Amino acid sequence: MLAAALVGTAVIVAVAASIATAVTMARRVVTPVRERPEDIVVHGVERGAVTLSRTADTVLPGRYGLWFDGDRGHARLGRILREDEGSVTRVVESVQHGDLRRAGTARIGGAFYAGPLDVGAVERELSIRTPVGDAPAWFVPGANDGSGHGEDWIIHVHGRGATRAEGLRAVPLARELGWASLLMSYRNDGDAPPSADGRYALGAAEWRDLEAAVARAHEEGARRIVVMGWSMGGAITLQFLVRSPLASRVVGVVLESPVIDWVTVLRFHAGLAHVPRPVGEAALALLGAPAAAPLLGREDAIDLASLDLVARADELRVPALILHSDDDGYVPIDASLALAAARPDLVTLERFALAGHTRLWNLDPERWEGVISRWLRQLDEPTARTARPRRRSAAAAAPID
Repeated sequence: MLAAALVGTAVIVAVAASIATAVTMARRVVTPVRERPEDIVVHGVERGAVTLSRTADTVLPGRYGLWFDGDRGHARLGRILREDEGSVTRVVESVQHGDLRRAGTARIGGAFYAGPLDVGAVERELSIRTPVGDAPAWFVPGANDGSGHGEDWIIHVHGRGATRAEGLRAVPLARELGWASLLMSYRNDGDAPPSADGRYALGAAEWRDLEAAVARAHEEGARRIVVMGWSMGGAITLQFLVRSPLASRVVGVVLESPVIDWVTVLRFHAGLAHVPRPVGEAALALLGAPAAAPLLGREDAIDLASLDLVARADELRVPALILHSDDDGYVPIDASLALAAARPDLVTLERFALAGHTRLWNLDPERWEGVISRWLRQLDEPTARTARPRRRSAAAAAPID
């Protein structure tokens, strides 16, 4: 009897632990990132260089942003000068904010520029009226008059835990090609107003903020509009395309390391964390269960199936350029490959090999800019691809709102 009772207790404890793990995992997915850990030790600063602890980030080739002092400081890192088993010394191209000499720890990010002035652009602050309130945006004109009227616009949508600065890497190219840039914020990103529950909807609600940005661009006289979405910004962009009546005002989208199917991404992260598959599947179920929404701090459930643009590929109506790396350690390339295979008439996929997540420009800016430049120029051609009529699947035809 005692043995049976102990076994029963152990089973109950194990089940409770599994449920708690699933709730924690699901809650983490929808909780905005407010602070990112500084996991790099700054060993010393010399003239034009900094020595950092050796990590997977500090040994990456290319140019990166170095954030320190709780993200109050920012420097631009260049090539590696020397390295050994414990440290890496890199060129410091410039320091935008803070005193790097006093920094003890730091983190590396793909956001190479901290603000529009870093790319030699004088921005105009715009306020976009979204359903949750007025959200700030940077507007960088493509021409010298600064109005944006009659110009082509690119609206940049940053990823999860990032800011408007993420899209600045594309602004110099946009200006070179004569495109204005609108770098928007959206609910719960720390710049825009929060939603009522203060939680991410993984694109299921944030697309309405992009819709507001598209409306504002149209009001400002934009001639053509392209949306560029980074990571979760890709999910937001795709949801806008299949849900918004204003999607017809967009002539194409550029997706950088995009989330196209959240289930694929979340299962990938569960595997990285060695979460047992049943627990990971339970976390996915919790995200979509209305009764579980209060446990996650959300007002409502998230229909993950409706966020799967591979399943809804028939609904894509405009050309899309996807840039993704095979070694992306955050958003696996699988869904990008699947969407490109499902819609070869509209989707162009540029595969990188060793660029990681949203750091394709950082590793190879010439290739990255060349691909986008050629794709944008194709939009000017009379033979530019348009969506051919396709039979809608039952899943694609199902209402989602």
